[in-house]
Amino acid sequence: MSIIDIVFGTFFGYIMHFCYTVTGNFGWSIVVFTLLTKVILFPISLISQKNSIVMVKIKPTLDDLQARYESEPDALLKEQRVLFKKEGYSALKALLPLLVQIPLIIGVISVVNNPVRHLGENVNPLFFGMDLFILPVNMLVPALAILSTVFLCVMQNRYNVISREQGFFGKWGVALFLVIFTGWFVFVVPAGVGLYWTYSNVSGVLVLAVCNIIYNPKKFIDYENRSIRTKPAKAEKAAARERHKLEKTREKEDMQRFFSTEKELVFFSEASGFYKYFERFIDYIIDNSDITVHYLTADINDQVFKLNKPRFESYFCTSHGLITTFMKIDSKVAVMTLADLDVYQYKRSLVRKDIEYIYIDHGLGSCNLTLRKGALDHYDTIFCYSKEYNEEIRATEHLYGLPEKTLVNVGFGLLDKLIGLYTSTEHPENEKPQILIAPSWQKDNILEYCLSSLLNSLFSLDAKIIIRPHPEFIKRFPGKMKSMSEKYNKQIRDGVLVIQDDFSSNSTVYNSDLVITDWSSIAIEYSFTTKKPSLFINTPMKVMNPHWRDIGVEPMDLWLRDRIGISLDVDRLNEIQTVVLDLISKSEDYKAAITEIMSENLYNIGNAAEAGGTYIINRVLDKRTPEEHVFK
Repeated sequence: MSIIDIVFGTFFGYIMHFCYTVTGNFGWSIVVFTLLTKVILFPISLISQKNSIVMVKIKPTLDDLQARYESEPDALLKEQRVLFKKEGYSALKALLPLLVQIPLIIGVISVVNNPVRHLGENVNPLFFGMDLFILPVNMLVPALAILSTVFLCVMQNRYNVISREQGFFGKWGVALFLVIFTGWFVFVVPAGVGLYWTYSNVSGVLVLAVCNIIYNPKKFIDYENRSIRTKPAKAEKAAARERHKLEKTREKEDMQRFFSTEKELVFFSEASGFYKYFERFIDYIIDNSDITVHYLTADINDQVFKLNKPRFESYFCTSHGLITTFMKIDSKVAVMTLADLDVYQYKRSLVRKDIEYIYIDHGLGSCNLTLRKGALDHYDTIFCYSKEYNEEIRATEHLYGLPEKTLVNVGFGLLDKLIGLYTSTEHPENEKPQILIAPSWQKDNILEYCLSSLLNSLFSLDAKIIIRPHPEFIKRFPGKMKSMSEKYNKQIRDGVLVIQDDFSSNSTVYNSDLVITDWSSIAIEYSFTTKKPSLFINTPMKVMNPHWRDIGVEPMDLWLRDRIGISLDVDRLNEIQTVVLDLISKSEDYKAAITEIMSENLYNIGNAAEAGGTYIINRVLDKRTPEEHVFK
């Protein structure tokens, strides 16, 4: 006797014996057994129903998390765990019905295969004239089992809170599999098992109905107003497959070239828009040295592929391919804006241990507040743009006992470029005020948190309003962008509102009379470039490091808000007309104050390219061997 028969057969044999004693017929004992198990296990079905409702309820939030952290799997898992804990969802509860059903079927098979041991020698095998102890030569039981499976699948796809959310293949692909499996299964087991299967399916529909009455999904889920991430159409899927194929081909060609080339200096860019943070440093290096710049990017459409610069080589690598590429980088110096180096999937090189990794921030903000704890721990050198930035890193090293990094007081190259472009261009006065709403793409940004209230207040002004979503928001949340355009279609047609999706020019930023943002550094860049004030909406603060207070340095993102403009709480948006007009009228008053703040806090205004470029050149030269100096 197998261990399965001993464990499952004995336990369920006692239950089946009780049912047989009550009915006096093996077939009816299976029916009673099935109904009895459904009653006993009904609390588990109810738990599963409640758990499924929670999953469907939080599905839009999960979609948002998936979009927001699609390139950060560890952060995504962390946020999902927090959400599941908060909402009370459990993956184990979702599996409970299946985990219970498996031993039930095993037990029934064991009892039917050996009825004499469990029910006695005189057990009656007939049920409506069929011998339930033999393989179902009779077609009735298999037919009933298959029909009951079809019935169950149809009802689940229509009324089960999880199944109704699935797409066509998710619903009917699974249904087809279950029907085929049932047809095969009931032909290889005794007819009694097929009878159990049939009544289990039928009673399962009854259980589904009762669960929907007790926990009606419509009472917990706002089906009408919830936003679900739009599924790509067939054409989009085909385009994605074609794009993936193109990327893999391009990656293979570029990586062969990348690894077959001797490199001294590598820049890494996460997307096309990041070139602007490196541009002035790269130009200085090319103009003042013999060093070749090797530019690695994760964007196949990066603007650098259109550049024609001497000693400038560009390469494409997919995000997935970068995992191994990073570990094989062989250069003297590597420059990047990538946070969390050597923390998640992107590691320092295993091929060359003495590479000097240089970090350049891509925003005028606090590295302690807006980056995760430990995000810069594995860099060798940090380019600092302000005194406070320098202080934050040193305070972090002191608090956590970290080795001191090389801090180079460089400045902010992009700001220098913006100031140069702005001062060399004429900016005619707008016929009516132009107000730019330029939020971040963090959770609870203006577009998701308070856009309706903000616009309802601004529409009463005789002003042109431009919404400039963060490029990442446009890329990750196309459904929300579409909904926003549809909602404000009338204002867009009337020319009162413009939603910008082309970022090839910064004219909307620097020709605006006022920028409104939440926690985006664009306002700091705007005010430092134009010397005009900004308006900050106090949505929930963007905090990547919950321990930011520990180092004792107040982030620039906080104290600057009320010195280069005004910060306004969300519950005061009804006052925004007055605040906006007041800020615009005081633009000249802010000019001197903003200029003073910059001179007191920022390094090398106008000369960041020279400071950073000179450092990079010297570090490459210092790492050259005598033979390389001669060769060069």
